[in-house]
Amino acid sequence: MKKLLFLIFSAVSLSVSAQQAKYVVLITIDGFRPDFYMEQGWGTPNLKMMKDSGAAAEGVYGVFPTVTYPNHTSIITGTKPAKHGVYYNAPFEPTGASGKWYWDYKSIQVPTLYTAVKAAGKTSANVIWPVTVNAPIDYNIPDIWPVGKGNDRLDATAAVTYPASLWQEIQEKATGKLSPDDFSMVREEMIMDENVARMGAYMITRYKPTFTTLHLACTDHYEHMQGRDGYLVRKAITGADRAIGTILDALVRAGIKDSTTVIITGDHGFVDINTAFAPNVLLAKAGLMNNVGKGDWKAQFHSAGGAAFLHLKDPKDQTTLKAVEQLLANLPAEQKKLFKIVSKKQLDEAGADPNAALALAATPGTTISGSANGEVVKPAKGGTHGFYPDFKEIQTGFIAYGAGIIKKSTIKEMQLIDVAPIIATLLSLDFKTAEGKVPAGILKP
Repeated sequence: MKKLLFLIFSAVSLSVSAQQAKYVVLITIDGFRPDFYMEQGWGTPNLKMMKDSGAAAEGVYGVFPTVTYPNHTSIITGTKPAKHGVYYNAPFEPTGASGKWYWDYKSIQVPTLYTAVKAAGKTSANVIWPVTVNAPIDYNIPDIWPVGKGNDRLDATAAVTYPASLWQEIQEKATGKLSPDDFSMVREEMIMDENVARMGAYMITRYKPTFTTLHLACTDHYEHMQGRDGYLVRKAITGADRAIGTILDALVRAGIKDSTTVIITGDHGFVDINTAFAPNVLLAKAGLMNNVGKGDWKAQFHSAGGAAFLHLKDPKDQTTLKAVEQLLANLPAEQKKLFKIVSKKQLDEAGADPNAALALAATPGTTISGSANGEVVKPAKGGTHGFYPDFKEIQTGFIAYGAGIIKKSTIKEMQLIDVAPIIATLLSLDFKTAEGKVPAGILKP
């Protein structure tokens, strides 16, 4: 009997010691870059405090394409797009883009941290994390907006918030009555990030979910406008830092600061652009892409910022594939310098869309347009992402702070697919499907 009690006690002790945090808050800053916390001159006191008091990466490689939805899904699954099924922001639609994105959770084909938390009998909360409509989240305000209705996403959000009463509860207890401009990115305002933080802070203090996800989108919006630097970019990252401060304050008010790990990461870096390349113009002129809406096409490129993926109407149509390859090979040298071709084999190795025949990865400074009209090459300005994740500027960042984290630890480089295993380890979740791994030297033994 004593031996049995000893074994039971030992098992309980091991279980408790394995769980290094009682709560995890995962926050993404869209367009988050390591220089925001590694370099002086950015107004980010919370990020710098967390870096100095926790663990931080000098660079994090995302998945291809380096755009928001695939990379957020890789964060939450620990897998690449070929496995999780969210290949782009918006799905490739053979008869033309409808404007809908991968909003619904059913698009994800592998387990997520949300399912692992629920399986463990624990609770979760979310504010506008991508691909969370109908997700198994206890307190859920998903990312969605109506197609073609400007900046007013309130009704669309209210319709998918779970539980249904939460949307009104949030406005009564956290944000006040919201107008469309309070929950969108308009003019030069940063209020959306702050309202996301207020919503998250309320759910943390009221419900104390084991796992909370928040997505701060404003920085990306202004990096598209101004590139890697500019007044609005600096204003936006300072606003995101303030929003993070709102969450840190909520942990103190909730009495759970010491038992919580806060992870800040992103989905991609950013690259300044000066040129737009439109490969669909080549296809249209060659008669390979005539009337997409009526199904009269043989090939078309699905653009994703600094990348574009070739889709064939007949995936086995090698004649058309070779015709496209020849069109690209025949371009003038100054145009061929704007991109590199990513072969089908390379796409498979990168874990990208398995349905694409090949992809174009733009060189830094170039964005790839989806337009089939006009000039093949045009001037462009601002910034973008989507590029193949093999250079520094497109890297995102990572900071882990709080329970279970070794202080003042630095990771040279890591992968976004490593984030899910880190969280699963912190919360002692059964999560064996991730392709990533926990980087050495950041979690306490």
